[in-house]
Amino acid sequence: MSLNPPSSTATSAPSRLGVPVQGLHHFAYFCRDSEETRHFYEDILGCPLVHVIRVENLPSSGVRCPYSHFFFEMMDGSFLAFFDLLEAPDDPALVAPQRWTNHLALRVNSTAELRTAKANLEAAGVAVKGPVDHAFVESIYFMDPNGVNLELTTATETEEFARREREAAHANHANWMREKNEWRARNPVAA
Repeated sequence: MSLNPPSSTATSAPSRLGVPVQGLHHFAYFCRDSEETRHFYEDILGCPLVHVIRVENLPSSGVRCPYSHFFFEMMDGSFLAFFDLLEAPDDPALVAPQRWTNHLALRVNSTAELRTAKANLEAAGVAVKGPVDHAFVESIYFMDPNGVNLELTTATETEEFARREREAAHANHANWMREKNEWRARNPVAA
């Protein structure tokens, strides 16, 4: 099963600016503990963990911010995603999520549509970052008038990539938790 929801077969008229949003790809949120979050979404709600990304620097800016970004699949093929920041304290009262962690990712059907959407958004005066190649999707980032972080994204992965990621998701998550626990042991004041 792919980490990208299937393309819509319904034909819908694109918006006036030509941003053909097909549907939800994922909602992404900050979390304080990825294992606690994994247990809730996978073991209790039944959404399988299908993809885990370990990143040292933000792909959109290059700023150092070690994190794990992990995805749970819902029955319609869209995802709930979370960011677990390596250097964040455990106590949620002590840390506010980074502005980029909470966002809504909407799906378009191709890199050509993504580039057209970027050009149209910029022509409308919207500041856009990207495109950013994440190895399984390519994305652009911008804000709505309310300050909501938005991502337009399109699938670039192969079925083989999706299969390998699904098979490796739990091992990748375990490696993340080991790394985070080691960091906490070296930095007890921060934890």
